[in-house]
Amino acid sequence: MNPAANPLEALRPIHAAPLPELWPPAPGWWVLAVLLAGLLAATTVWCWRRYRQYRFRNKVLLEIDNITSRYTEENPSGYLTDVGILLRRIALRRYPAVQVASLTGSAWLEFLDSTGGGGAFSNGVGQLLESGPYSPSVDSVPVTELATLVRRWAKHNLGSAA
Repeated sequence: MNPAANPLEALRPIHAAPLPELWPPAPGWWVLAVLLAGLLAATTVWCWRRYRQYRFRNKVLLEIDNITSRYTEENPSGYLTDVGILLRRIALRRYPAVQVASLTGSAWLEFLDSTGGGGAFSNGVGQLLESGPYSPSVDSVPVTELATLVRRWAKHNLGSAA
């Protein structure tokens, strides 16, 4: 047979395509890498803030326990002052200073009630915080009851997870 008679015999054999190169990656991989890096950064920032928040919360709860253990029902001298200072520090960290710093007396107790006290500061044992630190005639303070109230208020304002 004549080679010109069959045109397929004149074709060269089929060669396989070369393997795709690994670098540089396709644009979709770049987009995915940027999204994953952003997600990793956001997760890291969130975890760091959460850690700092709970570290502060645990320090405050430990400080409440230390103040409570320093004083007893029979020797309440200074307990109301220390608890009042601690509550003020927590409130100044949690709320704007303009809202908290100038509050005194019943306005301070109403603020504590509205931010998690549930009425126990204005109408309950928390009333001692208003005049107790300035009154020399305070004979006994229900330290454990007040500590429970302060602890509950601090947990409410600093996050309630264990």
